[in-house]
Amino acid sequence: MIIMANAQSFNTLNVTTQKPPLHGIHWMAITGKPLAATAGAMIFDRGGNAVDAACAMVAATCTMWDVLSWGGETQALIYNPKTKKVIAINALGVAPTGATAEFFKSKGMKYPPEYGPLAAVTPGTAGGLMTMLAEYGTMSLKEVLAPAMQMAAGYPIEAQTANSIERNKDRIREWPYSAKVFLTHAGDEREAPSAGEIFIQKDLLATLTKLVDAEQLALKKGRTRKEAIYAAHDRFYKGDIAKEFVRGSSEQGGLITEEDLTLWKVKIEEPLMTTYRGIEVYKLQQWSQGPVMLQTLNILENFNLKEMGYNSTRYIHTLYQAMNLAYADRDFYYGDPAFPPEEPMQGLLSKEYAKERSRLINHDRNDPVTQPGNPYPYEGKTNPFSTLLDGQIASENNIYPGDDPQKYERFLETFQSGTTSVEAADEEGWVVSVTPSGGWIPACIAGNTGIGMSQRMQSFVLDEKENPFNVVEPGKRPRVTLTPTLAMKDGRPLLSFAKQGGDEQDQLLLQFFLNVVEFGMTIQEACEAPSFKTLQMHSSFGEHEKVPGGLVLNNSMPEWVRKELAGMGYKLSFQERTSGPINAIGFDNVHGSFWGGSSNFGEDYGIGW
Repeated sequence: MIIMANAQSFNTLNVTTQKPPLHGIHWMAITGKPLAATAGAMIFDRGGNAVDAACAMVAATCTMWDVLSWGGETQALIYNPKTKKVIAINALGVAPTGATAEFFKSKGMKYPPEYGPLAAVTPGTAGGLMTMLAEYGTMSLKEVLAPAMQMAAGYPIEAQTANSIERNKDRIREWPYSAKVFLTHAGDEREAPSAGEIFIQKDLLATLTKLVDAEQLALKKGRTRKEAIYAAHDRFYKGDIAKEFVRGSSEQGGLITEEDLTLWKVKIEEPLMTTYRGIEVYKLQQWSQGPVMLQTLNILENFNLKEMGYNSTRYIHTLYQAMNLAYADRDFYYGDPAFPPEEPMQGLLSKEYAKERSRLINHDRNDPVTQPGNPYPYEGKTNPFSTLLDGQIASENNIYPGDDPQKYERFLETFQSGTTSVEAADEEGWVVSVTPSGGWIPACIAGNTGIGMSQRMQSFVLDEKENPFNVVEPGKRPRVTLTPTLAMKDGRPLLSFAKQGGDEQDQLLLQFFLNVVEFGMTIQEACEAPSFKTLQMHSSFGEHEKVPGGLVLNNSMPEWVRKELAGMGYKLSFQERTSGPINAIGFDNVHGSFWGGSSNFGEDYGIGW
C-alpha cells in the first residue's frame, strides 16, 4: 500500500488474506456479527446515512447480546463532513447513588464486583444511540430500530452466544429475570438455546416498542424528528421504562435510583488528538483509555520503526516498552474529567514529555516495574500526587503463568474479552467509529425490561494509591477500556477503526495503524496481521492484576525471535490468532472508494456497496 503525499490510495501487496477485502463507493457497514452488519446495510439501502446505519448496527448487536446489551455503554467518534470536525459521543453511565468506596469496602471487596446488580453503572447505550441519531442522523427511531425489533421478535441465535449462555447458566440462575430470558430450556441438560434456534425476547421487544410509540406520538403532536427522538429518550430515562428498570434492579440488590436515570446525560465532547508523522489521530477523552494510544505514538515517533522491520525482536521490544510507559500513566492518571482532581492531559500528551519517556527505554531488557511518569512540569505545575506514585504498583496484583495456571487463564479471559465495534461510512462523507459494550452475558436483567445491566463499575478503584482520579463516587464515570479511533490526513478521513477486547484494544489498534502507515499493508492485511500483547499493565477488570514481563505472541513467531525475547526477560505465551478482532475502513481519496477490513479473529463481518 502507498500513502501518497497529498492523497490516500491503497495498493495491494498481493498477499492472500483469509477474509476478502471489502470495497465500496457508496457506503460501508462493519460490525461484530454478520446479521448486525446486514442491519446496517438495510438502513443504507433505505437511504440512511452512516450515523443512521451505525445506530441500527448498535441496536442489532445489543439485541443479539454480542458481548453487550441495551443497558451497557456506547462511545463514538463521528466525522461530520459539514463542519469538517471530529466529535466524540460520551454515553458512558455513572456510578449510582450510594456507590462509594466505603460501601464496597464494608462488603469486604477490594474492587466493585464483576457481575450482578452492584456491578452496574447507569445504562448509557439507549441514550447514546438516540442522541447520535437525533443530532447527526436523518431517519426516525422507528426506521432505525426496525431490524433490532425484528430480531427481538425472534432470530436464529448463533453458536457463540448460545454456548456462552450455557457456560454461564449457573450464574444466570441467580437472577430470575435473566433466567426467564436466557434459559429457554430450564431443567433440561442443556438449558440454553441451541445454535440456530429462534431466540425470542418479548420483554425487550415491548421496551423497544415503547420507545417507538413515544416517538410516533410526539410526531403526531407536531414535534420535529429530533424532538420526537428525545421524547423516546425521556420515556427511557424518566418514564415507565425507567421505573421498571429501577424496580427490577432494586429487587435484585442494585443501587440505581430513578433520580440517577433522570440526571444522567450524554455528553458531546471534543476528542483528544495527536499527530504521528503528519497524520492526525483522534481518541476519546481520559475517561477512556484512548489517550494511551496517543501517548504511545508520541513516544514511538522518536524511533525509526520501519527500519527495525515488522515484528522483529527490536520492533516488538520497542513497542512493548513504549506501551508500558504509556499504560503506567493510564493506570495512575486517567479518570472522569467532570470530577476533581484535574487530569494532567496537556502534559501527558506533550511531545516533550514523550521524548523524556522514550529515553527510559532499555533497548536490551524489559523493565518489569515500569512506573508512571511526572507530566506536571510540562504543564508548569507541581505533581500533587508524587507521594502516591510508589504505591501505584501493588505486588499482590502481580500474577505469573507458572504459579497458578488457572488464575492466569482467567486473567487472560477477562483481560481480552468483551464488547464489539461498529464502523460505518457513506459517500456524503460521514464516518462513524463506535465501541459499545456492557451488559454482556452473564448479565443481570433489570425487571421486565429485557435489558441487561452494565458491569462497568468494576473498572473503578477503591484506593487513591492506585489511581487518585478513578476512585468510585456517585455520579462519576469509571475509566473504561472502550476506544474507537479516527485518523485524518490533509484534512480528510484516512482510517476509521476499532476493536473489542478489554485492555488489549489500544495495543492492537496501535499495531493495526502502524501496519498501514509504516509497513504499507492494505486494510484487510493490517486487520489479519499477527499482533502481540503486553500484559504488564493493570487489568481494568476483576482483581486488576498484571503480569510483569507478560508477552503474548502469535504461534507463527519464528523460533529465533522467541529465544531473543525470552533472553530479554519476557515471559512468553502464545495464541493461534492475535489479530483482533479489528474492524476498519480506509478511505482511498485518489479513486474515491472505501476499503473495508475485518480481522480473521472472530465473527466480525462487513458489507460495502
